[in-house]
Amino acid sequence: MLLQAIHKTPAGELFLVSDEHILLAAGFQSHQDLISRMDKTDNKREFKKVKQIPIISDLIEDYFMGDLTALGGIKVRQPGPEFSQDAWKAMRKIPAGKTWSYADLAERAGSPSAVRAAGTACAKNLIAPIIPCHRVIKSGGALGNYGYGLKIKEYLLRHEGALE
Repeated sequence: MLLQAIHKTPAGELFLVSDEHILLAAGFQSHQDLISRMDKTDNKREFKKVKQIPIISDLIEDYFMGDLTALGGIKVRQPGPEFSQDAWKAMRKIPAGKTWSYADLAERAGSPSAVRAAGTACAKNLIAPIIPCHRVIKSGGALGNYGYGLKIKEYLLRHEGALE
């Protein structure tokens, strides 16, 4: 049985879906949005709404209370091609308060020429902000896109100290 919770944050409601202590989806839109993009075997499972998901909700709360390293303690799993998996692993290594360009991400994911694929991995990331695609920006310093809107991306980057 998968767990569903909504975590109230200063950036808005964060919708969560987990398989016990492994986060399968997180985002600022809705459970429907997340479930529709999850692995087909997972989104057919039974769901149970809960107020909090043990460990995961606490770590998310710690992050928003100022422990910027807390999200690193959350175990995650999402479907995707090999390069996306490499890009998501690389994103988790971007320190809070820092940003990488899409080119930096492509290089750190093992394919320096795959800048567009790095952007696609960000766009298809199902576990935001835990896999911190918000820390990936354009080479010139512009914020670029964010699936949940630039206001949330800006909030997260300010919260982490990457923006003044």
